[in-house]
Order: sequence, then C-alpha cells, then structure tokens
Amino acid sequence: MHQKNACFLVIGNEILSGRTQDANIQVLACALNEQGIRLTEVRIIPDIAERIISTVGECRARFDMVFTSGGIGPTHDDITALCVAEAVGVRLIRHEESFRKLETHFASKNFNEARQRMAWLPEGATTIENSVSVAPGFSIGNVHVMAGVPKIFAAMVKWLVPQLEGGTPLVSASWHSPTLYEGDLAQGLEAIQSDFPHLDIGSYPYERKNGRGVALVAKGYDPAAVQSAAERIHALISSLGANPIEGEPAPDQT
Repeated sequence: MHQKNACFLVIGNEILSGRTQDANIQVLACALNEQGIRLTEVRIIPDIAERIISTVGECRARFDMVFTSGGIGPTHDDITALCVAEAVGVRLIRHEESFRKLETHFASKNFNEARQRMAWLPEGATTIENSVSVAPGFSIGNVHVMAGVPKIFAAMVKWLVPQLEGGTPLVSASWHSPTLYEGDLAQGLEAIQSDFPHLDIGSYPYERKNGRGVALVAKGYDPAAVQSAAERIHALISSLGANPIEGEPAPDQT
C-alpha cells in the first residue's frame, strides 16, 4: 500500500525574521503520524505572492497532500487564499456560508471590509472548521490551508486530519542510556539501520541536570519490524556494558 506523504508550507515573514517562533510543525506532524500520513518536507516561505503561488503549485504536484499555515487573516499581508486560488487555477469568490457565520460572530457593525475578506475562498473549496474564532480554513484538491495562530491551527488540525485518508499509524520504540554516547553506539546502530532499511533508526543525545546520555529510537509503519529493531537496540546497549532503560529519558524536574 502506498504510504501517503505530505508537505507543510509555513507562510509568514514573521517566522523568517525571527520575530515569531513556529509552534505548528510538531502539532501537524504528530497528528499526521497517528493518521498514517508521513510528513516528509517542511518549507518556510515569505508573504510574497509569486513565491506562494509557485511553491504551492510545485508541492501539490509532488506530494499527496500539502498543508499551509499563515496568511488567511484580515490584514493586507494575508494573501494565502488569493495565491492558492491562482495556483490551482480558480477564482477567489465569496463563500456565503462563511460570510454569514462571520457576520453573526462579529455583529454587523463590526463586520468591516477587512473581516469580510476572510470569507473569500477559492471557488470549489470546502471549509475547515475553526472552533476558536470562526474564520475558516479551507481545502481545495490536495491543498489544506490553515491559520498560523497556534491555538487556531491546532483546532483546525484536530478537525481536519482524522477525516483524511491515511494508512497504518506510525509506531516507535525507544531505549536510552545515561552512560553511553553517540560515538559508542554509531557502528552498531549503522548495522541495525542496514538490516531495517524501511525504518528510521535514530540516536538523540540528551542533557539533564545529573548528566547526559543518548536515546535510540526505531520508528516506522511496520509494528513487527519496529519491535525487532528495538530488541536489537536493547542488545546493542547491553553489549556495551550499559543498562538499557525503556522509553525516552524523563525531563528534568523543576
């Protein structure tokens, strides 16, 4: 079975300038993992129409699904909806149901022209529910457009992703040791990766107040293979005279 793949486009000058730190990549990745969809690429692009249009056009042809965050609010630099419409070759039109919801939410006297812009979507788009602030995201073809505000983005992801066609959920298993380092494990870990080419075998150094160590993780879509690789990881740690501890290292207690 073909494993669905996805690309995430983070749109916003504020991310590239360092003013705002992205909080949405992990939220989307975790939700897609549970749905059996593999996030294989993330790009951060500016609020420049030509860049958004070309990037959306390229990515929607290369990936099964494209997700975007940012640029669907009421201000002058919120141009994502218009750009996506151009990228897929349709008009931007007023979505009447969204218009009515926004009008009710803001009340007529506060529903100014800027806020009305949030009801203009690509022709043929379906809305992504926004339980936080009413203003919708939207899906058109394999492109799913969501807000950049983390709370709103998370709400849209929670509503949207379970409805998408996925596959077997991603599973993982891990062991860690507070007495070993990556250099101790590298050769043995390479051998495990060679024997399980369809899994992601990773080593992740960590630091804690009482010292540092390394966590070894096997991830993939074949539960039996992940379990077998985890057993090899356990054996590798043991062969180096260390005590394997199952799971991720506990965070420092503050």
